[in-house]
Amino acid sequence: MSEAFLPYGRQTIEEDDIAAVVEALRADFLTTGPTVGRFEAAFAERVGASHAVACANGTAALHLAMLALGVQPGEVVIAPSTTFLATANCARYVGAEVVFADIDPASGLMTPETLGEALMRVGDRRLRAVLPVHLRGDAVDLPALAALARDAGAVLVEDAAHALGTTMDFGDGAETVGDGRHSAMTTFSFHPVKTIATGEGGMVTTNDPDLAERLRTFRSHGMVRPEHGPAWWYEMPEIGFNYRLPDILCALGLSQLAKLDRFAEGRRRLAAAYGDALAGLAPLVQAAASPPWSRPVPHLMTVLIDFEAAGRDRSQVIEALRARGAGSQVHYIPVHRQPYYADRYGVAMLPGAEAWYARCLSLPLYPAMTEADVARAAGALGEALGL
Repeated sequence: MSEAFLPYGRQTIEEDDIAAVVEALRADFLTTGPTVGRFEAAFAERVGASHAVACANGTAALHLAMLALGVQPGEVVIAPSTTFLATANCARYVGAEVVFADIDPASGLMTPETLGEALMRVGDRRLRAVLPVHLRGDAVDLPALAALARDAGAVLVEDAAHALGTTMDFGDGAETVGDGRHSAMTTFSFHPVKTIATGEGGMVTTNDPDLAERLRTFRSHGMVRPEHGPAWWYEMPEIGFNYRLPDILCALGLSQLAKLDRFAEGRRRLAAAYGDALAGLAPLVQAAASPPWSRPVPHLMTVLIDFEAAGRDRSQVIEALRARGAGSQVHYIPVHRQPYYADRYGVAMLPGAEAWYARCLSLPLYPAMTEADVARAAGALGEALGL
């Protein structure tokens, strides 16, 4: 019997997760019910935030964050070019303009230096927010980025779609991604390849009660219920969206959240196993760099490959991996090169993002894998590169 195919990522759904969803299906609420609040409370406690607001997906979380801040057309949001489309798109959803920041080509992360360069390109426009991305699960330099944003009159909104469970130590003790110590809000995703899964789903955490209230209002059409009025009365002072996360998905989220420590330990163990398994492929293959302050829960096992020196192009390597039973993915095509943004702004010179894109490839990583699976994926990469 041939060995099972190893996708680059996949969910881990167990019998107790299924039982939790079945229990929710048998309850009175399928959409918005008491499980939503329980999931939000458990999530906020886990990351150390005062408030957590569940929503339909990670993209909705970013959009809600822009709405809650009141970002206006013509204002500016800075986002790294090395990210998924949604990090930049959320600014355009509210009419704001995007200035793309470059990244460190070894880690894929926005740095104080690349943010500083992006700030110079904002010019005399009003900057409202900076959206650093904790790519692969590794944390950016939050204190330094927050200070630069603050000096420019803006706030941080962390895109932590990859980084649930990641902790940091900037010299003042352990911090957790999502605790809001350096940012106005942090957004998360529960897509199946993420650390915990709800099918689709997202969360925004904040320590600001006013922002939390605005997030909750905007996720439900912009409706509010005045304190004084008939029980059936509602009003819509501002237009919102249907970005709610149903009870049945929050039931799965609660079950998955209880396993976060186990999932995190598994991902870290597998990443360490990759370090050993890939050592023989150096210098053609190197793991993405991890900053010294970051204690990641790895979402992606991204390696940087010198395809030219190997005499292979990336498409050839991807196909050779697939033929050997290992999936892979590219994270990411620089967003500033996408036709929509290139047509709007021209193509910026971002050498870090270009260098990262030229070399990056993500290998299989998910908790159900074994060390033998890691060895098989690393071996397949070696064969694909002719090593």
